[in-house]
Amino acid sequence: MSPLLTRFSATVVLLVCLVLFSGCATPIGVNQVSPREAYQDAYANPLNSGVLSDQSRYVLNRYDLLKKSHKEPALTIAALHEKALHDDRGDILYTLAECSYLYGSQLIDSLQVEEHKLAPDYFLLSVLYAYYFISGERSKKSLNIFDHRVRAAIDIYNFGLWQAFESGATEGLVLEAAEHQLPLGNISITLDTKQLPWKMEEFEKVLPADRYLVRGVSVRNRTAGIGLPLIAIMGKTGLPVPVTAILRVEGDLATLSAGTARASLELYSARDSSSVNTKDGIALPLESDFTTPLAYKMEGSSFFDLSLGAFLGREPNKIPDGLYMTESYRPGKIPVVLVHGTASSPVWWVELLNTLTADPKIREKYQFWYFVYTSNKPVIMSAAELRDALSEKVADLDPQEKDLALQQMVVAGHSQGGLLTKLIAVDSGDNLVQALTGKDLASLDMPEKKKAQVGRLLVLKALPFVKTVIFFSTPHRGSFQSKTWNRNLVRWLITLPANLVQTTMDSFDYMTDDVKRMLGGKKTIFTSADSMSPDNPVLKTLAEIPLAPGITGHSIIAVEGDGDPKLGDDGVVKYSSAHLDGMASEFIVKSGHSSQLNPLAIDEMRRILVENLTASRNP
Repeated sequence: MSPLLTRFSATVVLLVCLVLFSGCATPIGVNQVSPREAYQDAYANPLNSGVLSDQSRYVLNRYDLLKKSHKEPALTIAALHEKALHDDRGDILYTLAECSYLYGSQLIDSLQVEEHKLAPDYFLLSVLYAYYFISGERSKKSLNIFDHRVRAAIDIYNFGLWQAFESGATEGLVLEAAEHQLPLGNISITLDTKQLPWKMEEFEKVLPADRYLVRGVSVRNRTAGIGLPLIAIMGKTGLPVPVTAILRVEGDLATLSAGTARASLELYSARDSSSVNTKDGIALPLESDFTTPLAYKMEGSSFFDLSLGAFLGREPNKIPDGLYMTESYRPGKIPVVLVHGTASSPVWWVELLNTLTADPKIREKYQFWYFVYTSNKPVIMSAAELRDALSEKVADLDPQEKDLALQQMVVAGHSQGGLLTKLIAVDSGDNLVQALTGKDLASLDMPEKKKAQVGRLLVLKALPFVKTVIFFSTPHRGSFQSKTWNRNLVRWLITLPANLVQTTMDSFDYMTDDVKRMLGGKKTIFTSADSMSPDNPVLKTLAEIPLAPGITGHSIIAVEGDGDPKLGDDGVVKYSSAHLDGMASEFIVKSGHSSQLNPLAIDEMRRILVENLTASRNP
């Protein structure tokens, strides 16, 4: 073809292109997007979008590796690693972290066994590159607090730890000392558990908290920082505890390439440690998750069976009555004992517990326990079980009374649980016995064994280690829902153990006429509904007995609707019944009867606990 014809053909092609593109978008230009789309595009990375960020693409393009990274990611990472050994620009390390994490994600999905096995190695490489980027001298010269790559690198570090130590053979992570031969170097990792209050052998398994999505609570409480949040399951008790893992790396990229790199895998109790120090003495916050271990414990829990069915006695109680701890006993932390209400269970405290344990001040100074009881029994019997359970636990944990925090116990009760709480915090003398029988204990004409039983239930001394009590929606003067017809319905529906029925029947002849009329007959089953009747003289008497000296009380009272709250109720309990004179504080919240779920009521309990720490008796 002649040169003239060639130039003519090129001109024709150019004219055709101009015509074609005259009504279309140009090859280079812009498209309008929404702010959300703009944000997603600007901060896309392997973690949130499964693609490399613009910053990493820039680095790859600088070395003419961008196209190669799509087809040969392993060779691209090796080439870039070699560049990083001689180029002191910190952005190379960040790009290596992204490329390694993205390639590890691709390998984990591979159907090829050998490729799949390589995935943990590349995730570990992403952790190391991210660590070098965050802590290395080359990055410190150029990074500032506005550089979003810092947070992204920490996220790659945290999530890379999860997948680097995950075992496909067993559930959970494999956290142990080991030599790791990586595609681009070797590293020796030791395991450091000195900061844990437990031994590694005490854990049945260790799970990454981020593997799970949480349901059933208002907020998933997490703190941002460095490290992988874990759920460590205690082998003996099955209790899940929040732990955070970090990998502290020695040396630099050159030591990794030379095969002499070392690192320490350190584990921290998230309840006890909120930060770690660098070698320069700089405190770095630890990433933590306090909600997921709590929700993990509740998944499939038999606590959910302790509700209406258990109250009616129609379901076997899968969990024995007694005291349960949400974590292993920690000397120096004040116990807060949570006592649920009628036809309820500890799960009704989860919202409160989730909120309070997320507060660093509360978490540092308090530990939380539950009391579980079958709530259909007479209140005085359940209160005796609470008293015994607490006394036995304190004696078992601290027989020599050396733990001052254990002697500053806080007990919070909701509804009927509030009545149990008051019964362990008063010096009743013979007042309750007289309200039930019209006589003092010594004057009762009954067998000594029976008299001792009555004294155990009704002649009360406040527990010496209980110093603060909190009442949530408590019917101190009874519930208007415990009217005669309601109580009769409960008696008809309820099934009580035979020995408990016999005990109440044996006591009938000693009761006053008022109590007999309230019960309706000797063969009547005496239940917790009778205990909470506004007509019950024992309850009326208890309402007038002040808390024992040295015990501080607080009331949280729920009232529905508008108007004067002192004339209102929560659907179960009137304000006039929930109110007690002599309380250190009274907080009224617009809520139904389940006030322990209300955020404002929970915040009020936090205020009480913080105030309690400043009291002169606090250790």
